[in-house]
Amino acid sequence: MNAFEAFLQATRPEVDACLQRWLPPAERDELAAALQHVVFSGGKRFRPALVLLAAEHVGGRRADAVPAAAAVELTHAYSLVHDDLPCMDDALLRRGRPCAHVVWGEATGVLAGDALQALAFEVLAHETPPARPVAAMVAALARAAGWSGLVGGQAEDLRGEGQAPELERVRRIHAGKTAAMISVSLRLGALAGGADTGRAEDLAASGLELGLAFQIVDDLLDVRSTTAELGKAAGADAAAAKLTWPAAVGEEAAERDARSLLDGALRRAGDGPGRARFAALGEWLLPRA
Repeated sequence: MNAFEAFLQATRPEVDACLQRWLPPAERDELAAALQHVVFSGGKRFRPALVLLAAEHVGGRRADAVPAAAAVELTHAYSLVHDDLPCMDDALLRRGRPCAHVVWGEATGVLAGDALQALAFEVLAHETPPARPVAAMVAALARAAGWSGLVGGQAEDLRGEGQAPELERVRRIHAGKTAAMISVSLRLGALAGGADTGRAEDLAASGLELGLAFQIVDDLLDVRSTTAELGKAAGADAAAAKLTWPAAVGEEAAERDARSLLDGALRRAGDGPGRARFAALGEWLLPRA
């Protein structure tokens, strides 16, 4: 286990405890059961770990960044619920379990996603220490999750299905649907850790490159892995004629691009207490492909 994997394991209980405080108990009703099902379905908590890593990297306290980490995870969870709906990617499995809409119906799936998105901002606004720039953090998360980030990238992803995989278009899609949320994870962590705007901007730029590399690896996994290994349908990108990085440049070139982006992300992150963990992150990510 490398240093980043150890960090994932060490930080997960902190984030999970915050999430559990805010979520309703599963026995309350179907919506509450769906929320618990989605949030506690075995995800890696990768984005929350980035929030906490960035806070430590700028010399801050991890505890101050836990609300932002939970907010990022709730936003990510909502996006997965909606992404799996029949009107989107029409998926049946997520993390090896039936999707929320499969278990409780499409309407509850939509409402569960809505509830998770709203809860993300409630947690961020309510629990972030008042000495931190809460308004700026809320605005940053909203921007990353909205039409210019996650949602816009998903819309472009849907529009691109069946079209020629031109690299710059693939880059725009990946920058929106994946990298925007990874970038804001590092930005929020830096701000929660007490960094100034310039330092937070550097880490956000690092996150954009990291996010592109992460999505390239995800594209490669879809080609090379089995459904059992992925916990969702393998080959789904090809089946839906998605615009992916390997489709645009080939698998070997995609691997090289992922490595180059990871190297760039590490340079942009700069020096700090978390530098060794940033390096270990790349060592953990690339072999997965």
